Amino acid sequence: MIAPRRFLPSISSLLALEAVDRLGSASAAAAELSLTQSAISRQLKTMEDQLGVQLIERSQMRLHLTPAAKDYVQTARSAVQELAQAALKLKANPAGGSLDLSILPAFGMHWLAPRLQDFARCHPEVTVNLGTRLQPFDFTSEPFDAAIHFGQQDWASVHYLPIMREEVLPVCAPSLAAGLDNLDALRSAPLLHLDSRPDAWERWFEMQGHAVTGLRGMLFDQFSTMIQATIHGLGVALLPSYLVQDDLSAGRLVQAWDGPSVSLGSYYLVWPSDRSTPEPLRSFQDWVKDQLETDTVS
Repeated sequence: MIAPRRFLPSISSLLALEAVDRLGSASAAAAELSLTQSAISRQLKTMEDQLGVQLIERSQMRLHLTPAAKDYVQTARSAVQELAQAALKLKANPAGGSLDLSILPAFGMHWLAPRLQDFARCHPEVTVNLGTRLQPFDFTSEPFDAAIHFGQQDWASVHYLPIMREEVLPVCAPSLAAGLDNLDALRSAPLLHLDSRPDAWERWFEMQGHAVTGLRGMLFDQFSTMIQATIHGLGVALLPSYLVQDDLSAGRLVQAWDGPSVSLGSYYLVWPSDRSTPEPLRSFQDWVKDQLETDTVS
């Protein structure tokens, strides 16, 4: 049930309060909202009269929110942002049914993107909106219905749908391969690192029975740039096999070590466990399961 209307200020009043809090003055808020300074003051006074609570402290021609208003405006800001997001969804898909999905760049580009046309064909009623997050986040503070997660099942308060296990390979340009005939030589080579997997090389060496610590080298924030750096001879990289098969086949990269295969984690579709599952997400879950069955058969 929605609260009585007397407790619901107008959107214009909420926008005025939020802008004053964020910008620090009525003049700055007026400029941002294309209003006059007196209009901003009237909006705030109207809200105070409606709620029966002082929201603004006025001193030396400046406006300051009271402590209670400071708490209130945080909730109001989130509510206005959610309304704006809902409006964008409505504009993008007037028929209804959108899915906001957080993805990982490399997996999104190489596994998900080539398949999304099939999802669109099967579910034309659903609009998929993609955003990038590299680490687990709080679903209550981010505008996503679900996310692609890599690693272990260590994301709190979510359900998991396993998608695929990832195997990694140490690879380098052919010009760097000479002399990498043992693990000590590989350890001494210039090693490239991904900042979201800072201990990947240590874990890989440990799985080869060769424990090491303190490995250093160039740091990258995405696989795409790390692959290009590896192709151009900047060092040895530990890369997912599904990302480098074409480069290995074409001879742009070679394996730097032919040891046992290593997996550092798996990819999962995750979604919050403390809320009901919207229908577009149910459709996406079923579609992912169909894709996995197709991959297994093929």
